[in-house]
Amino acid sequence: MRANLIPLVLALTVAVTLSAHAGPPAPPLVKFGGAIGVDPLTAAGGVDVLNIVRGISPGGRAWVQRKLRATVGTDGHIDVQGAGLLLASGEGIATRATITHVAATLACGPANSTATLFTSPPGALDLAGDFHITGALSQDGVNPAVMPPTCDNPVLLIRSYNPTTNTAGAWFAAGIPNRDDD
Repeated sequence: MRANLIPLVLALTVAVTLSAHAGPPAPPLVKFGGAIGVDPLTAAGGVDVLNIVRGISPGGRAWVQRKLRATVGTDGHIDVQGAGLLLASGEGIATRATITHVAATLACGPANSTATLFTSPPGALDLAGDFHITGALSQDGVNPAVMPPTCDNPVLLIRSYNPTTNTAGAWFAAGIPNRDDD
């Protein structure tokens, strides 16, 4: 009987120790509530051009994102819950197509390709287009990012992610920033 208790006591000790060292979560740097699906084309001077945002190209078809909630802490930890990320056109309408994983990229800074980009680890995208992403943002894909004290002109893009090459691709949806008075 005592031999069976040793693993249980050890597991409880580890859990209590880890929770004691975790501390309170960092204050939020930026939050997002709701999303806008991508339209791959946008008008510029009366001509349709690719809807490139912060230097990132769009997916090749229109996508919708039914729900999205995201918080980025001042420590660079991100937590994103998404529902209903699906194609909005073509023969694959209302499916995730061949996309199995997504990542989130936070852009802070000027509304152009010089914004600073921070990308999350991937999250699995299920057949209903639902996903959960959590972890440390990174600028190089390896090391946790050091976040700026503020995130001016924040944009959160939900992007395809290739788990074979470990790279984020085109964007499919953008988070809507929460304002202080929301």
